[in-house]
Amino acid sequence: MKAAVLYAPNQPLVIEDIELDEPQANEVLVKTSATGVCHSDLHFMEGKWMYPMPVVLGHESAGVVEKVGPGVTNVKAGDRVVIAFVQSCGVCDRCTTGRPNLCSNGQSLNRMGRVKLNGQPIMQFAGMSAFAEFQLVSSRACVKVPDAVPLEVAALVGCSVMTGVGAVTNTVKLQVGETVAVVGCGGVGLNIIQGARLAGASRIIAVDMLESKLAAAKEFGATDVVDASSGDAVAQVQALTGGGVDYAFEAIGLMKTAQQCFEMARRGGQAVIVGMLPLAEQLTIPNAGMSFLGEKGIVGSYYGSTRQTYDMPWLMELYRQKRLKIDELISRRYQLSQINEAYDALKGGEVNRSVIVF
Repeated sequence: MKAAVLYAPNQPLVIEDIELDEPQANEVLVKTSATGVCHSDLHFMEGKWMYPMPVVLGHESAGVVEKVGPGVTNVKAGDRVVIAFVQSCGVCDRCTTGRPNLCSNGQSLNRMGRVKLNGQPIMQFAGMSAFAEFQLVSSRACVKVPDAVPLEVAALVGCSVMTGVGAVTNTVKLQVGETVAVVGCGGVGLNIIQGARLAGASRIIAVDMLESKLAAAKEFGATDVVDASSGDAVAQVQALTGGGVDYAFEAIGLMKTAQQCFEMARRGGQAVIVGMLPLAEQLTIPNAGMSFLGEKGIVGSYYGSTRQTYDMPWLMELYRQKRLKIDELISRRYQLSQINEAYDALKGGEVNRSVIVF
């Protein structure tokens, strides 16, 4: 089977033949239909986050179940599924208290030996390695896709939609009438925007440096836009709101923008870090003493605090009702052989989201 392999940071992905084991107990073999081109994978491709290499990346996908292992009861061969990149065990303290995205045992499938390249075992990325024609995944990661939902749409529910909308609805539980700033209007940022719209935010301020991104933000529900290339973004947000927003969401993965989000938050507000901040850098909180006396906070949001078996079905239902824009997220479609071209477009800010179709 064909897969895109990363041999070293800052090198092109190489299309190679890899081998997968047969599914074991509670595992599923999925034939990939569509995989999103996500910025999170780019962090590993650029060496900002580390992972054993060579590796097959990819974590935002949907497909059709090919085979199931012993003990699998939630899906069967032929089912259409979206795959969550967090495989919750269902029994640890995080899972049993309603926070399966923080599962203590979720990395159990990420082990040597299940994926082979040139006969040698390699690590499986995010329990998926979705830049491949087939994936061996935990059955707990599989959520059935309704017939009315295209698989390329379901693939985006598997990461960018869940991460963005969930940051609003699950992580902070935004209340009707509250105000929001979203720094970074790529695939995840646009979903934060439409999550805030669905939740009833009174002001949704989109912040980006590209006109095309700000135009897209308006289409997805932004009430105001701030061109960060034209001046102090923090000052512009504060001027629009009379002092700051209730929630400022960071959706890029930069320390600078994380700090800006903290400054954009009003007294009693929060900065919500959705992007993957660089591992080796430190975040500085300006005027921390007075800020914390004003009950300002900063919180992380991982995968939209998802409960995938509950959240992904309602997201797909909102899509079916045309209340959630997902078709509009997809700017371009590529073949697996064009994956480097797809990432060049992502780095150039040319797309909302691209999809690799198989």
